[in-house]
Amino acid sequence: MSTDGSPPTKMQKTDGPIEVSEGDQSQDFDADTQKALEDIDACQNDIDVLNEKASEEILKVEQKYNKLRKPHFDQRNELIKKIPNFWVTAFVNHPQISAILDEEEEECLHYLNMVEVEEFEDIKSGYRINFTFSSNPYFNNSTLSKEFHLATTGDPASKSTKVEWKDNMDLTKRAQAQMPNRKRRHGFSRTFFHWFQDNTDPSADDIAEVIKDDMWPNPLQYYLAPDIEVGENGVGDHDDENEDSVVVLGDDDDDDDELDDDEEVYQIDDDDDDDELDETNGLGETIDSVEDDEEDDDDDVEVLGEDDEDDDDVEAVEPDEGETKGE
Repeated sequence: MSTDGSPPTKMQKTDGPIEVSEGDQSQDFDADTQKALEDIDACQNDIDVLNEKASEEILKVEQKYNKLRKPHFDQRNELIKKIPNFWVTAFVNHPQISAILDEEEEECLHYLNMVEVEEFEDIKSGYRINFTFSSNPYFNNSTLSKEFHLATTGDPASKSTKVEWKDNMDLTKRAQAQMPNRKRRHGFSRTFFHWFQDNTDPSADDIAEVIKDDMWPNPLQYYLAPDIEVGENGVGDHDDENEDSVVVLGDDDDDDDELDDDEEVYQIDDDDDDDELDETNGLGETIDSVEDDEEDDDDDVEVLGEDDEDDDDVEAVEPDEGETKGE
């Protein structure tokens, strides 16, 4: 959807055939194609009118809800003031903002007690970011503002409050002097106050967009970021691992107990088998089978001696032979 208010180039209607030129090539359309193209152009005009109306209504809705949100933002700012170092903590925890924070700038931002994004009545015309500081040893300003608006030419423009640095406390100069001897965390050469004072390319000001569209709508998520990360990937995970370890140890103990129980069961079975073997002279057969064999001992002995072809009888009397040998 186009919201810039500049409709696309319209086709020029002619009484004769429409001629479309592309480079050195030209193409003539017949009457039916010409009529269809003119109708398409008329439809496109209607669409453009609706797009313009939609943009106007969207702006009105945004303006309406900006007014509804403002008292909540004001209340949030008052509550934030009760939490020491809220904004510097949120800035340090934000990956993009922290990337341009110099160590000494972090110390300076401990005096930052309010951040506010103020959108202009005509939202398309721009917005302003206000940083309110308590008395500090770095500069005399109580509020530093960076404003983004449309210039008279229609191009994006920006301007910043001039920082009234105290003697020898200009952090931009101090950072520049220390830059060759310092390794920055993310390798960026610019710093927070360099960004604040830089208005050379407002259309590509990524930090301003981050503050406006990400930090300002919900700074609490970045203030709480370390606690959340520790709970998910740090101490919390370590505790979970310990809990898992305890469970595993418990399972091993249970398995050991089960193994011990099984070994005891097997031992009992072995003892029972030994008892049965003792009762059956070590043959491993049941007492009943032995008694049956005893009833026909003579026949079994004769079978051993006379007929080796009967495998079943041989298997039946082999224990008796062992018994005889054992005796």
